Amino acid sequence: MPKPRTGEIWLVRFPFTDLSSAKVRPALIVATHRDDVVILGIFSRIPSARSAGTWVRIESSHPGFKDTGLKTTSVLRAEKLAVVHESVFQRKLGMLPADLRARVRDALKKALLLP
Repeated sequence: MPKPRTGEIWLVRFPFTDLSSAKVRPALIVATHRDDVVILGIFSRIPSARSAGTWVRIESSHPGFKDTGLKTTSVLRAEKLAVVHESVFQRKLGMLPADLRARVRDALKKALLLP
């Protein structure tokens, strides 16, 4: 299997925050460090609450949506960050468009409280 690369979207066994279990879901690759990969969760259920700038909507109407491999409008939640071993990756779905990757960088800065 090819190694995940920054900007790609993969199906991953994404851990719950309490580490009680994991769920297969799409995730954006933020960085790779040897066999460990920093990922952000992507969710098809879009909460009605406001995001404080840490969520990025991936609209099905976006010109590059088909390249993502996602099935429906989704939301990337930058506060849902995990470091996982590459063994939890199931398959590559696609690539996040460059303009949305720029928005993800901003959302990640806010989520991590970086200046």
